[in-house]
Amino acid sequence: MKDAAGRVKVPPCCRACVAVEVQIGRSPTSGGNWMLSRMLIMSVCTLLVFSGCTHFVDGALRKGGTYGGSMAQSDHGRADVEQADSIHAGAVQGNAGKDVDDDSIDPHTEAFVEIYGPVIKQYAERYGLDWRLVLATMKQESGFSPTAVSHRGAAGLMQIMPVTSEELSRIFKVEDISHPNDNIRGGVYYLRKLYNLFPGADEGDRIRLALAAYNAGIGRIYDAQELAAHLDQDPMAWESVRSTLSLLSRQNHELHRTVWSQDRPRSGWFGNPGETLKYVENVMSIYDEYRLRFN
Repeated sequence: MKDAAGRVKVPPCCRACVAVEVQIGRSPTSGGNWMLSRMLIMSVCTLLVFSGCTHFVDGALRKGGTYGGSMAQSDHGRADVEQADSIHAGAVQGNAGKDVDDDSIDPHTEAFVEIYGPVIKQYAERYGLDWRLVLATMKQESGFSPTAVSHRGAAGLMQIMPVTSEELSRIFKVEDISHPNDNIRGGVYYLRKLYNLFPGADEGDRIRLALAAYNAGIGRIYDAQELAAHLDQDPMAWESVRSTLSLLSRQNHELHRTVWSQDRPRSGWFGNPGETLKYVENVMSIYDEYRLRFN
């Protein structure tokens, strides 16, 4: 989004907490102002992501212990985890040789929605996201396995990273964010926080930017936006960010020197942008199919 002078305008993030409006010069000659502004935005928005001071966090999220309806520590909850893992095992076997972005609705997905659909819908509605987008993200992240753990330590249905898990546990006052219900809740909350960081983007672009941040980290997306603005592209357009994410690798260090004083992106070189681009493409493909299939 731009003002009358053609400058990139970053709209307010989380207006219930603060009102931040920064206008960033796009000319390479104003690089100092750009860097200071971006550092301010990154600092404020990072704090907002985990601050919990948002109109999306109501009193129910502040109560001690687990939230109402949680199945943590219950026999019923353990049974659901085992059943969901059984569904996941069947899905892996039934989809052998297929990509994770296979757009068909299989019986394993239907069975998973029977178990966790009400929880997904509950928190998607609370935080203002389409539950089918959450479901699509979950399929791409964990293949519907509640006990999935990545080599980097991301855990659960929404594959929440350890550092993020600690912050969410503190916000929700729960001990173990890996439990399916809490993991869904935390993942939906976090995805919504990322979505809130791109209020100037069109809806489709905003979803894609949030998904890219969920996969690669918000710092990578800010780097790509900063580079897009330097190249006189719209930093709130997914196509611009999509192209500049691929320019964050080390082989483009000469370009980086014209943008950043440290001769590299603020979050460091991005070694595998293709993974993030494929991730966004996969989730959106699944999401499109779910929108057709589920009400």
